[in-house]
Amino acid sequence: MTIECLNLESIYSKSLARPIFSEINLKINPGEFVVLLGLNGAGKSTLLRSLLGLTPVKRGEIKINNLTVTPENLHQIRRHLGFISQGGGLVKQLSALDNVLCGCLGDCPPWQTLWGFPSEVQTKAMRLLTELGLKEQIHQKTSRLSGGQQQRVAIARALMQEPKILIADEPLAGLDVMAAQQVMEIFAKLHQEKGITIVMVLHDLGIASIYPERAIILDQGHIVYDGNCQHLQEKFCEFT
Repeated sequence: MTIECLNLESIYSKSLARPIFSEINLKINPGEFVVLLGLNGAGKSTLLRSLLGLTPVKRGEIKINNLTVTPENLHQIRRHLGFISQGGGLVKQLSALDNVLCGCLGDCPPWQTLWGFPSEVQTKAMRLLTELGLKEQIHQKTSRLSGGQQQRVAIARALMQEPKILIADEPLAGLDVMAAQQVMEIFAKLHQEKGITIVMVLHDLGIASIYPERAIILDQGHIVYDGNCQHLQEKFCEFT
């Protein structure tokens, strides 16, 4: 599935005294691994959330797989998108398994989950957690898991609906170096082995130079770079 932004402009921000982003024109092709970079206030996360219909745009057009995103077809389009919010967005008092099962609530009719999720759905959730190295933590409350483990639970939850596109907003926030590397290796594996399109916001130019294929850098709401990820630290040291 392709993602295309045509002359996109966000709502006006009084604190920034400008639109959060404007004149955004870009196309992300199927199977790309793209990172959005820039300083705070550059518009990265707002642009990411706009792709999901979570933040309204003032003008312009967003197309997912050549289909213009509208309130009427948003639910249909979201079926193909997996979203990992900053911090993971987990319910901390629930187990890792229950959090992952929440990832298919939109696809399961209420009557089907009234007495618990079907066995095949639970098996799928447990398989995903096992594949992400969390076999021993399946029934633990997520509040007891490390930051890196919690982020893996969030990834498993997003994968429950078998998305064609994974969108992640600062998935490394609050993680130590080792945990951040492990999480990025998971994204890289999903991209390489399953061909999932990945679009994420990062702050670390060093990590962005290793795993993604394409970098889009925003500055004051405008795209100032769109290209490969080689030597990003040398080219854009002001963004570190």
